[in-house]
Amino acid sequence: MQSLIETWFHWVHEWGYGGVILLMAMESSIFPVPSELVVPPAAILAAQGGGMTVPGVILAGTFGSWLGAAITYWVAFLVGRPIVLRFGKYFFMPQVKVLRAERFMHRYEGGGIFFARLLPVIRHLISIPAGIIRMGFLKFSILTVVGSAIWCWVLAVLGQKVGDQLDPQQMAALKAGQGVDLLHLIHAVKQEALWIIAAVAVVCLLYFVAMRLTAERKTG
Repeated sequence: MQSLIETWFHWVHEWGYGGVILLMAMESSIFPVPSELVVPPAAILAAQGGGMTVPGVILAGTFGSWLGAAITYWVAFLVGRPIVLRFGKYFFMPQVKVLRAERFMHRYEGGGIFFARLLPVIRHLISIPAGIIRMGFLKFSILTVVGSAIWCWVLAVLGQKVGDQLDPQQMAALKAGQGVDLLHLIHAVKQEALWIIAAVAVVCLLYFVAMRLTAERKTG
């Protein structure tokens, strides 16, 4: 994991917005790249004059998220449910996770696409059932972009807060792309993220409760 994190950080450091787009596209498809390890470091670099701007990082992250989600949507759309369930395990999509995302999609429909961008596991798989049931691509894209933009903004703000805690020596090493304890940086990001995760969990819980109550009234 340390080696992967160093590689991902190198992409962001060397390729700038291109690295953010590529990694967030991977994160929104079938590759296990945590967005929490992409946007915050990029925002730290941007806030310290690392060749990017924080709004630019948010836009790049949002576009990358949509790109990866769109590719996954069209693959699922074209190959269909039986193929996805049969061969998904060979592409980091075990059947149990695909079925979980499918149940989530059927239960919460369009609103689920938006909130899925804020939820671990579901976030990078929700495009599959959306493609399988042939949800309108424009609707899917709008919901994906809005949800992704909010998530990338939250992560960028988080990165700025963590950057403020780094001393000048650590910041200089980070900007140079060397001599940084990335695991320590990740720990700092997680510590700052606790209140954000709690807020997201509350919002999602309220949404799911409201949807469940509505469904019960319809069937009663």
